[in-house]
Amino acid sequence: MATGFNWFLVLSSVFLCNLVKSSLPSISSCLSKLFQKDAEQETEMRTEIQSMRMELSTVSMMDEFARYARLERKINKMTDRLKTLVKSRTAQQAKMKWIVNIAFYILQAVLMISLILKYYADPVTVVPSKWISPLERLVAFPSGVTGGVGITCWLVVCNKVVAIGLHAVS
Repeated sequence: MATGFNWFLVLSSVFLCNLVKSSLPSISSCLSKLFQKDAEQETEMRTEIQSMRMELSTVSMMDEFARYARLERKINKMTDRLKTLVKSRTAQQAKMKWIVNIAFYILQAVLMISLILKYYADPVTVVPSKWISPLERLVAFPSGVTGGVGITCWLVVCNKVVAIGLHAVS
């Protein structure tokens, strides 16, 4: 890879990381749907509860109290099981979201650290010194090359520009 395109490599890496970061909720949602088999059971339970409630509305409480009470207990029991199932699914979704986020941030940290190590001594790009004259040393950190833009400064600038650009698009 030509040294003149170091800035583009870092910029594209930052762009891809931010793009993936913005799609993390949908990724974790898809993964939790993929690993969950309870959704069909939940739907069946909801339709069964609905049909039992319809049946309950046709039963007279005064005339058929025993049947009414039995049906009501059955509805309550099924509703409690459904609530437990929903709580379990919600906890599993939260766990999946947490795992996906942690994995992403670990991969992002590894990528950024490898970029910093790769371009530690060399500037990512070189610009005329007068463009950055009052902050020349800070911008050149850690390379120390006059007029050079160091990896840390370039990462900060790229992250901010990409975040603003993606926020404007969305």
